[in-house]
Amino acid sequence: MFNSLSGRVLVLTVIFVMMAEVLIFVPSVASFREDFFRSHLERAQIASLTLLANDMIDPALETELLTNAGVYNVVLHRDEARQLVLSSPIPAMIENTFDLREASAVTLIIDALSRIATPESEVVRVIGMPVREGGLAIEVTMSTAPLRTALIAYGLNILALSLVISVITAGLLFLAMRRLLLTPIQKLVGNMQSYAAAPEDARRIISPTTSARELRLAEEALHELQTDLTQSLKQRERLAQLGEAVAKISHDLRNILTSAQLFTDRIESSEDPTVRRLAPKLENSIRRAVTLCENTLSFGKAQEPAPKISQFSLAELVDDVFEGERLANENYDLSYAGDVPEGMMLSADNEQMFRVIGNLVRNARQAIVTSGQPGEIDVVARDVENGWSIRVSDNGPGLPPKAQEHLFQPFQGNVRKGGAGLGLAIAQELVRGHGGQLTLAETGPEGTCFEIELPKADTNFSK
Repeated sequence: MFNSLSGRVLVLTVIFVMMAEVLIFVPSVASFREDFFRSHLERAQIASLTLLANDMIDPALETELLTNAGVYNVVLHRDEARQLVLSSPIPAMIENTFDLREASAVTLIIDALSRIATPESEVVRVIGMPVREGGLAIEVTMSTAPLRTALIAYGLNILALSLVISVITAGLLFLAMRRLLLTPIQKLVGNMQSYAAAPEDARRIISPTTSARELRLAEEALHELQTDLTQSLKQRERLAQLGEAVAKISHDLRNILTSAQLFTDRIESSEDPTVRRLAPKLENSIRRAVTLCENTLSFGKAQEPAPKISQFSLAELVDDVFEGERLANENYDLSYAGDVPEGMMLSADNEQMFRVIGNLVRNARQAIVTSGQPGEIDVVARDVENGWSIRVSDNGPGLPPKAQEHLFQPFQGNVRKGGAGLGLAIAQELVRGHGGQLTLAETGPEGTCFEIELPKADTNFSK
């Protein structure tokens, strides 16, 4: 019972109600004690009226009056005089005096609790104001035994009543908590367990139905979390299938490209100047494609191989990239400009940097062609302190907000219909492999600019 939330709510409710009853019980006992004393004072005053009416009364009648009043003697303060009205033998010494005329609430509470805790019977003097202005004061002597008995009986009645109230209140609160809170929580937990058994099943995603604001927020948050997780699992499954397909395609494509590479030697012997000029570029393109296929087959996981650092001319690499892009859109009004210092040598993986700059330039070209407007693509490189800075910019239409939100995420950052959204993700991973950063410097209606920052620090890459 104590291990369940409902059981703990029930027990805590009983405890809290009993604590509240204790706070009520303490002043109630003090008030009961005060009323007990005042009642005896009033009866004593009434008994004394008999003597005031007749100067002499029979001793037997006096004893009966004192017994009915529950006191040993009665003293009236009248006309500045203290008069013993009724008296009888006192069985013991007077232990204490209680003046109800000046007693504070704290004093009454302390005296009441002290009387309950003291089992011995005592004789006490009680002073109070007589009713209906029957004098200046009235005092009586009495035993505390009847008072303690009455206080204990009153306390037991309060305790029994408190238990009844606690059980009823706890039961009602438990039913209300179960209906309004525990049942929705159990439903929430049940949904989480059901979803955990088959997270790829979209039918098990929770549908928020609770009207309570806090639980509603929890259900909405869980709904969003389960939706994202299910989509991620489906995407991972698609990526796994895609990876298997790419590995198969890369295997066959590598064999085809290897055969095509054997024909480049014959093309170089052609007498056509254009063919002779383009043959080396064709050979480089085929070699890069073969290398990429081999890396894909050897990689087969989710990361690129470590870069093989070498010294190469960045200007020549940019020219190779531009040449390939010009062939892709010979008839489109698109210009390429490279601002790379002559003799600027880059220490990086030649093949991987070709892919990085090639992806950025290709994305820029495709964006400009899609817009239907003439355009220009610029590659600017600078030798900065402790590194190199390469900026690839265009004057295209800019990136839409959705593409900016998922900029470097595979299969989500594509802006061109039919695109896979892999170019920027691949470029960023390759740049990070060099210890650098690829960032979106700016984008808007005036164009887009990406910046590559590569460090010059010596790194123990494989060569």
